Amino acid sequence: MEKKKESGKGLSGPIALREEILKKYPRKVAKKRARSVIVNDPEAVPEILANVRTVPGIITQRGCTYAGCKGVVLGPTRDIVNITHGPIGCGFYSWLTRRNQTKPAEGEENFMTYSFSTDMQEENIVFGGETRLKNAIREAYENFKPAAISIFSTCPVGLIGDDIHAIAREMKKELGINIFGFSCEGYRGVSQSAGHHIANNGIFTHVVGTDDKERLGKFQVNLLGEYNIGGDAFEIERLFEEVGLTLISTFSGNSTVKSFAASHTADLNMVMCYRSINYIAEMMEEKYGIPWVKVNFIGADATAKSLRKIAEYFGDKKLSAKVEEVIAREFGKVEKVIAELKPKLEGKLAMMFVGGSRAHHYQELFKEIGVNTVSAGYEFAHRDDYEGRDVLPSIKIDADTRNIENLNVTKDEKRYRSDLAKKKEGLEKAGYQFKNYGGMMADMPKNSLVIDDINHWETEKLIEYYKPDVFCAGIKEKYVVQKYGIPLKQLHSYDYGGPYAAFEGAINFFREMERMLNTRIWKLVDAPWKNEPEIVGSITIEN
Repeated sequence: MEKKKESGKGLSGPIALREEILKKYPRKVAKKRARSVIVNDPEAVPEILANVRTVPGIITQRGCTYAGCKGVVLGPTRDIVNITHGPIGCGFYSWLTRRNQTKPAEGEENFMTYSFSTDMQEENIVFGGETRLKNAIREAYENFKPAAISIFSTCPVGLIGDDIHAIAREMKKELGINIFGFSCEGYRGVSQSAGHHIANNGIFTHVVGTDDKERLGKFQVNLLGEYNIGGDAFEIERLFEEVGLTLISTFSGNSTVKSFAASHTADLNMVMCYRSINYIAEMMEEKYGIPWVKVNFIGADATAKSLRKIAEYFGDKKLSAKVEEVIAREFGKVEKVIAELKPKLEGKLAMMFVGGSRAHHYQELFKEIGVNTVSAGYEFAHRDDYEGRDVLPSIKIDADTRNIENLNVTKDEKRYRSDLAKKKEGLEKAGYQFKNYGGMMADMPKNSLVIDDINHWETEKLIEYYKPDVFCAGIKEKYVVQKYGIPLKQLHSYDYGGPYAAFEGAINFFREMERMLNTRIWKLVDAPWKNEPEIVGSITIEN
């Protein structure tokens, strides 16, 4: 326990650490980073600088716009052929790299395990790649006969000006299937967040609302922002089925384009990863009248709250009774595991710098077993992810944001659900909260460090100061952190673990943390740079 006392270092500790981190930077860089490295106060959440371009030369965790569009949002959809238009270097990411799982029905297609790329060569960059793209679409259709094909433009395509949207329209007419494109060149936004927005726009424009099928159940819902890493969505689907909720579509874990097409028939949208998918939630409410609520199925307590919130929305006694029955049964299992493992984990320290909402959601899991989160941040968040939706009116639209089209969405007079709009109005008067998200910082302890777009230097200083027991991040940080003798848990791909969602997922996570945090081998790791001379440079001349 001596280490934990050391890591606190009084109220001035995090402030001093922040100053030490910033001191290393040139003056202009330090001035910018100071607004993104925040000592938290949950009662008066300070403003944070987010969704701005990474300082050149700093080693960032971020991905590109293409990664957010293709890899995150469309990647987990099994019945569409996703073609990357660009060199094969970008095409590698069009393969399945995030451990998105899916369960196709018997006889149903699954194209997720394939990598489709136009493999552009130097001559295509010089003379244009449109003919190559047309041939690739024809070849994909002849071999796989998909119901839909999508095209993703990469950086070289944007630079040479291939018109993927014109080609999509031409090939749609020729082949008679749904074909559409995404202008998601990697440089288009400050991070993968821009790709999420572009993907939301494309799916909403070309897919959502194209299938007016009949109702399948009494309580129809969509789950937005759940990507089925390690089978998370399967656990959530299991609960929905048992309590009597009919899941029309998930955007986009274990998903199909066919389900997206009918998603406008749902009675409620539930948003998990707020950053990656809130755009579709907003647009579906505007056009079809479907309200949305923020949910979280990471953590047993969070899962119970979310199920109760859904049941409260529908206002059905049988549904509420079934929800309570399931919660009581599942909570009993979780509490037994917590009683067994919490004494072994309580008081340990965690940091997490990952994704959009994951760095927030996973604090719930750690809290349940007594692990304290001392520092956290996002890779591609906006201010409202940190500070909550109340700050939306004060966020300025900058040049990078203007690179992404904001769709002009209007009410669909024929399919707009006036009954849902009235239901929402009545529930709001009774105190039910829609569209509310308070952000991550309000749920973090006072004086914890919140850092947006953390870099390698800042990571080193945090580890040196806090000496955490576990560091949660992605593959790029994994091995450097482990060389410090700190176990790293990937929360992008789960390191071949999971599921971690819902009640069974919480149990899996608790057991894995007990194994990881109490493994003695980490104490034997001796990083090579500890015993080697270090060359440190500094910049003293500025313009």
